[in-house]
Amino acid sequence: MKAGIHPHYRTVVFHDTSANEYFKVGSTIRTDREIELEGETYPYITLEVSSKSHPFYTGKQKTFSSEGSTARFRQRFAGFLNAKRG
Repeated sequence: MKAGIHPHYRTVVFHDTSANEYFKVGSTIRTDREIELEGETYPYITLEVSSKSHPFYTGKQKTFSSEGSTARFRQRFAGFLNAKRG
């Protein structure tokens, strides 16, 4: 490998502030912050959303009833649709 062109790869701690979860992941991200975790010092990055707090991964996402949406659409535009057919 050519010297001096590759970023420094190391273990970094990511902190999901909304779920208060910590993840240790290998990364090349740059940061000046550090945190002591499990007796060792790691570079530290805060996150607002991760797999522990995102609604898609937690299963707490809103689901919309397509039947209700279709019924509301037909009710709203029933006069327009009937005028086109007739």
